[in-house]
Amino acid sequence: MSVQPDQPPVLAERKGAVCVITLNRPHVSNAMNAEGSYLVDRYVREAEADPEVGAIILTAAGDKAFCAGMDLKEAAERGAGHGLVPGAGFCGVTERVIEKPVIGAINGAAVAGGLEISLACDCLIAAEGVLFGLPEVKRGMVAFTGGVQRLAQQLPRQIGMEIITCGTLFPAERLYDLGVVNRVVPQERLMDEALAFTNTMLANSWKAIRFGKALFNDAQNEPLPAAINRGHANADRLMRSEDSREGIAAYAEKRDANFRRTE
Repeated sequence: MSVQPDQPPVLAERKGAVCVITLNRPHVSNAMNAEGSYLVDRYVREAEADPEVGAIILTAAGDKAFCAGMDLKEAAERGAGHGLVPGAGFCGVTERVIEKPVIGAINGAAVAGGLEISLACDCLIAAEGVLFGLPEVKRGMVAFTGGVQRLAQQLPRQIGMEIITCGTLFPAERLYDLGVVNRVVPQERLMDEALAFTNTMLANSWKAIRFGKALFNDAQNEPLPAAINRGHANADRLMRSEDSREGIAAYAEKRDANFRRTE
C-alpha cells in the first residue's frame, strides 16, 4: 500500500456500543510513531470516559501487519522511547489499567510493541496465519513495557523464554492452542467476528463485566486471599444494583435480561 501522508496515523469510530481504534500506517507495517502512540492513548481515554461505550476493539489497517512496534526510523532520529506515553506505556495501553474490556482484532503480524499491545488486550481474535513475537533481542533490546512481564503470566515458562531469548515467531494457531488467542478466523471475517464476539459480551451487564475484569486483574497481581477479600469488599454494591435485580428477575421469569446499556 502506498504512503498516504494526509491520513492520520490512527482512526477511531463508533460501531454501536463499541469504539473501534485502528492503527493506520500500513505503509510501515503499522509501526507507531510518537504521534500515533499518543493518538491511541487519547482515543482509549475518550472511550473510557464515554458512558455509551461498553468495550474497545484495537485493530489495524491492511492485512499484512497489526503492528511492528515503535517506528525505528523515528527512533533512530529522535532516540527510542518517544512513543511511550508517561504512565500508560506504548500506545497508552501497555502500562495502564483500562477498566472497560479491550478486544484485539489482530489482522496481521504482531511483533515487538505489536505483541505488547496484543498481550495487554483482554481477548484476542486473530486472522489465520498471523505471526506473534518479540524480535527485540535481535536488535539488542528487550520488550520492557509489559511484553516480557505478560508472557510470564500468560505462557508456560519454556515457551515464553523461547520468544524472549530466541525471537521465535509463533502463529496464531499455536497461541490459540496455548490459550492466548480466543479465536482464529479467516482474514475476511476478522472484523465481523471481533464485533460479534464483543457484542455477545456487551449483551451482559456492563457493570458486572467491569467488576469481573477488575477481580480477575486483582487475582493475577496479588495473593489469592487478598484478591478474594477485595472482591467481598466491593461486591455488595454490585449485588444491590439495578442490573443484579434485573438479572435475577429475568431468570425467575424465564426471559432475557434487559440490562441498562450505558455506564
